[in-house]
Amino acid sequence: MSAEGPPPRGVPTLTEVVPWPDTASSNPISPVPADAAQAAERMESLPSEARLTQAILADVQRQIDLMLDYRMREMLAPLLARATDGLIRDSRQALASTLQEIVARAVAQEISRHRGR
Repeated sequence: MSAEGPPPRGVPTLTEVVPWPDTASSNPISPVPADAAQAAERMESLPSEARLTQAILADVQRQIDLMLDYRMREMLAPLLARATDGLIRDSRQALASTLQEIVARAVAQEISRHRGR
């Protein structure tokens, strides 16, 4: 191709703005295709990243809480049963010992009272 002169009449040059037929007057040209524009609208209607993150974290936290509660109950039940059994055994022994001491004092007081007569 040679540059022998100006381009023929009606042929646009690279610096000219050429309107699209039938759309230039009624609709400006959208920089994104219609499908992409709809996708962008859907993206804008979705919750923000921060809200989505918070919602997911809250859901995961609820699941973790339920799982933790279940596992803790499952693991602690036998431990608490053993601890309760030990506590009851120790309490019975302490009560028996205390009761023995009280009865021994009462018997000693009664004997000394009978001797003193």
